[in-house]
Amino acid sequence: AARLGRPEQGKAAIFPTCLVEYQAPDVGQDLVKVYERNGVSCSLVDGAGCCGAPFLHAGDFDGFLAQARRNVPALAAAVRAGKDVVVPQPTCGYVLKRDYPEYVDTAEARLVGEHTFDASEYLWRLHKGEGTELDTEFAGQVPATTAYHVPCHLQAQNIGLRSRDLLKLTGTKVTVVNKCSGIDGMWGLRADNYELSRKVAQPLKAALEKADAEVVAGDCHLANGAIVQEAGRAPRHPLQQLARAYGIEEEAR
Repeated sequence: AARLGRPEQGKAAIFPTCLVEYQAPDVGQDLVKVYERNGVSCSLVDGAGCCGAPFLHAGDFDGFLAQARRNVPALAAAVRAGKDVVVPQPTCGYVLKRDYPEYVDTAEARLVGEHTFDASEYLWRLHKGEGTELDTEFAGQVPATTAYHVPCHLQAQNIGLRSRDLLKLTGTKVTVVNKCSGIDGMWGLRADNYELSRKVAQPLKAALEKADAEVVAGDCHLANGAIVQEAGRAPRHPLQQLARAYGIEEEAR
């Protein structure tokens, strides 16, 4: 609690995802700093591992269920301890929210699904909640314009564009880019789909070029990889942009 920037107003059990854990740890670092600034204590979920999306998207349902059945008890224990599960990647968040209740189909899986939130969704709830508030003093780096890419698995959660809403609070002018990256879970990363995936991503490239924004933001590390390849832009996770707007320095690598 000593690390919190204001009185505690939430407890988050961070489900870091394989992408943040192994490829983009800076996203997780900024998430924790932004959350702590806003009075949300953070912890990891003991015993939780990969959500199982790579198995599910490859049609390996047995492999997916094995992962899910390992994770659900650990995540449910965190929820019963009074924590909300927070996920910084849209595909993994969708799996916990929607796929676990459907495929595992237990009371524990449903409990996990009901208490799982996208990282931006959770902050927006603080901003709009009764008795909670979000720090809206942004004295750091705020770009004049931002192109925000909407990931498909975030849109499918049907929670609204909360990352866009948070970015707008900082004062940046946001252009929403809602075009598929061609990755589709991990379909676009397969060698036999690669060229078709690149064709699918061309409208995204064109939309980003038309927006001509100072920075590009996007929640999905997989989609962001396609943006780097096709548009030559390096997107930041919205919570990273929020961190810079607060004046939080990036951790040294």
